[in-house]
Amino acid sequence: MDRVRRNERLAIMTKMLSDSPNEIMTLGSFSELFGSAKSSLSEDTDFLKNLFQEYHLGQIDTMTGASGGIRFRPVPTPADALATVSSLAASVSSPSRILPGGYLYMSDVLSSPKVVEAVGAIIASQYYRAEPDFVLTMETKGIPVAMMTARALNVPMVIVRRENKVYEGPAVNINYLSGSGTHVETMSLSRRAVKEGQRALIVDDFMRAGGTAKGMLDMMKEFSVTVVGICVLTSTAEPVKKRVENVRSLMVIDSVDELTGEVSIRPAGWLLAAADKQKKDDMKTDKG
Repeated sequence: MDRVRRNERLAIMTKMLSDSPNEIMTLGSFSELFGSAKSSLSEDTDFLKNLFQEYHLGQIDTMTGASGGIRFRPVPTPADALATVSSLAASVSSPSRILPGGYLYMSDVLSSPKVVEAVGAIIASQYYRAEPDFVLTMETKGIPVAMMTARALNVPMVIVRRENKVYEGPAVNINYLSGSGTHVETMSLSRRAVKEGQRALIVDDFMRAGGTAKGMLDMMKEFSVTVVGICVLTSTAEPVKKRVENVRSLMVIDSVDELTGEVSIRPAGWLLAAADKQKKDDMKTDKG
């Protein structure tokens, strides 16, 4: 094999890392691939790490030890995350999106690979330390966001069904109170989908009162699975008290008025706070 030049190594490493987010790749594997010394690859890694940080392309980490290596995580800066969500909130605030009952049409947003990939990266960035074993969602509109979150975390996605499917084998079925609180619904999960003792991250597209999320929490109790977090793309400001606690949403719907056509959607407070903190930290660094 011909000697691989440094610019070629950098291009290939960037491609491999970005294609496999949150996966640790050893320097030994790169050394075998390129026929290069580990010292040269360490320099390449430092170069990529600084480059990704400077241009806000994500986060490259290095791990030492026998199982060490390098890992890419598509972590947006707080400012970039806020900008993404602010743009999304503005795009879905159009009166033309209002549906009967005060709902908003968002199927096109949830079907856009670019949008859901960005959203998934933002959500995943908040739960890397929690180390979930899988991402749990309820069919069907939450699936795209959950899938992109699972990809960024490099874990499987598990789907809770509204009814048991024959092709999924034996299942656990539970009843839960709907978001409106007016009737009882059923959800189902295959017994083979998760294992006792695992850790789950619940991701969904929308939350009003939290009935569906509460149902998924109860489902995880049936499997003896620990829930490390709940995150939704959009939640409503009312009711303030949800049926589940510690829910993180990216956008908050303050009001949808069918008569006037007014829609008020804003980025969640934690995104604003994180971006503000980053701005202050950057100012301190510049002064220092």
